[in-house]
Amino acid sequence: MNPTTIQVIGAVLFALAVLHTFSTKFFERLAHSRPRHAGLWHLLGEVEAVFGFWAIVLIVFMAFTVGKDQAVEYLDTRNYTEPLFVFAIMVVAASKPVLQAASAIVRVFARSLPFSEQVAVYFTIMAVVPLLGSFITEPAAMTLAAMMLRERYYARGLSNQLMYVTIGALFVNISIGGTLTNFAAPPVLMVAATWGWDTLFMFSHFGWKAAIAVVINAAAATLLFREELTRLAGQKLHPEGEARDAVPALMVGIHLFLLFLIVLFAHHPPVFLGVFLLFMGLATAYPACQERLILREGLMVAFFLAGLVILGGQQAWWLEPLLKSMDATTVYFGATALTAITDNAALTYLASLVDGLSDEFKYAVVSGAVTGGGLTVIANAPNPAGMSILRRHFNDGAVNPLKLLLAALPPTLVTILAFRLL
Repeated sequence: MNPTTIQVIGAVLFALAVLHTFSTKFFERLAHSRPRHAGLWHLLGEVEAVFGFWAIVLIVFMAFTVGKDQAVEYLDTRNYTEPLFVFAIMVVAASKPVLQAASAIVRVFARSLPFSEQVAVYFTIMAVVPLLGSFITEPAAMTLAAMMLRERYYARGLSNQLMYVTIGALFVNISIGGTLTNFAAPPVLMVAATWGWDTLFMFSHFGWKAAIAVVINAAAATLLFREELTRLAGQKLHPEGEARDAVPALMVGIHLFLLFLIVLFAHHPPVFLGVFLLFMGLATAYPACQERLILREGLMVAFFLAGLVILGGQQAWWLEPLLKSMDATTVYFGATALTAITDNAALTYLASLVDGLSDEFKYAVVSGAVTGGGLTVIANAPNPAGMSILRRHFNDGAVNPLKLLLAALPPTLVTILAFRLL
């Protein structure tokens, strides 16, 4: 390896950004203890701002060392499709008509389960919605699940332990729940065309194993906290006013069609952004059919992912040789661990550039990448979306990265067993 100065600085800044994500709670506490600069500390305490902030530092450094033109050229050569798509899908998926349709599906499925309503709905959100991510994409599934969990459970006062177990299991289930098809999970999408993996291949090699792990993870969290969930019986999960404020079926259908178009053209920003603007016009024309759109949350998540794209572009010099040095078994566990400190889609993309990989190696790197997708907020692209929706209910409005890691470990171990033994 003969990295350039820019690559070395990029790796250092990437490491600082990872460290920063584990320190956001510290900045939130500074905001309360030092109110004079509370705005600055709050900004630095925003997980969604971390990678964007350090990406700016990298670009400024590049401008001073290699020139403004080369810095701008580097920015222009990055692919921002994923940040733009996640922004659009987050806002549309969290709109009132789409949430109403998703809630109806969840309630219908929950009624078929032999549990109380609170327990059955919780299990359904944790098990069924992540698997829907294989068809509506993982960012959309994450947004829907997080919004429903926030309104039905987090906002009603859960124990700190249940909040962390829920978000940890959710992140893992979303990461593996998109592997039933070849177009919904970012790490799969990066290699599917290059390696010729179609939906039938994904389901037969990954999907059914992932589905088993998702159900086990959801069932374990549900049974472990069944008593606490049952105690919510005195609080209705959907207020009486919900039916009165229901969105007309035609409007729900239009929103679902727009969501479908965004998913269909997920790799074509001019198209899906045009559809998104159409959605914004519709939301403005019919405000009675909407609640507050999560534009701020969506923009912050897009900023986070764009920063990850910019910083991640300087990491290939050490990641690619590291992957090449591993055998199939080592690469599975190596990919699981590396995913915790870098985006899993970036990891599989680098693997797709290596020629002559065995089928066993390909399976190992992708399964390892999705296995570790719940360990940290940066491990999987949809994670920042779920974090931005749920984090305000945690202490100091921040999710402790170490507690998230510990909460995600048990469902990650279940996933390891599913992918390695089944």
